Amino acid sequence: MSDTTVKATAAASGASATERFLTDKTGKADKTGKTGAPAKDVDTVRVDTLATAVITAVHDVIRRHQVTYDEYNALKSWLIAVGQDGEWPLFLDVWVEHVVEEVAGESREGTKGTIEGPYYAPDAPALPSVATLPMRDGEAGTPLLFQGRVTGAEGAPLPGAVLEMWQADDDGLYAQFAPGIPEWNLRGRVVSDDDGRFAVTTIQPAPYQIPTDGSCGRLIAAAGWHAWRPAHLHLKVSAPGHQTLTTQLYFKDGAYIETDVASAVKPELVLDPQPAGTGGNEVTYDFVLAPAAL
Repeated sequence: MSDTTVKATAAASGASATERFLTDKTGKADKTGKTGAPAKDVDTVRVDTLATAVITAVHDVIRRHQVTYDEYNALKSWLIAVGQDGEWPLFLDVWVEHVVEEVAGESREGTKGTIEGPYYAPDAPALPSVATLPMRDGEAGTPLLFQGRVTGAEGAPLPGAVLEMWQADDDGLYAQFAPGIPEWNLRGRVVSDDDGRFAVTTIQPAPYQIPTDGSCGRLIAAAGWHAWRPAHLHLKVSAPGHQTLTTQLYFKDGAYIETDVASAVKPELVLDPQPAGTGGNEVTYDFVLAPAAL
């Protein structure tokens, strides 16, 4: 691991993830990091239904497990610390988002989706269909050629489809969420050619631990869990007239595939890279986008 790894604290990462969420998802972030309104207006009946269900579920847990006042106060203290550490995006994206995605995508045609996670950043540099993700000179890691094609559900190619890609580096760190990394390192928006094809040169990412020196790490330690995510590529794939696909692609036989802390791995999303003639590995993966909802 590099010195950058040591300096990438949970507090700094959490603060960056919180600020990014408030800016990108709600547009409401101010200098204090506060937001005055939810991302979208929701019917009060729906709010009543969901909030009541969540609170009732908490009540049921307390009764079923005979929660003590000491345990209640420990929870209360921990919840306050999650907010102070800026780790609500991390907590929700790791332990909750995969079920929201499962519900949202259960009837969608085409390639499987999975969680976005807390480290997405919009407006990455635009790249042609054959491209290399921005990276540092001598970027550590095994070179990877990631290629494939984007089609609609009926099989027709989707020229001009946009593949937003982002990934951790060989230290498991993301640009814009850890110090000392160029802003757009291993991030880009690749545009498919007239036949919907793309070929992207990058490096094969490494597994990484979610930040463990903050509140989420204290929960993991107290519960005896591990904090690791398997190596993965992040993608958002979009084309006019089609639903945007948010997904992650993993690597066959990779560490933590079966025990991902975020429960986001699906069999359909596991790649099987093969040695490339020029060194490194290569893999082909095609994306099928569902038509836009009417």
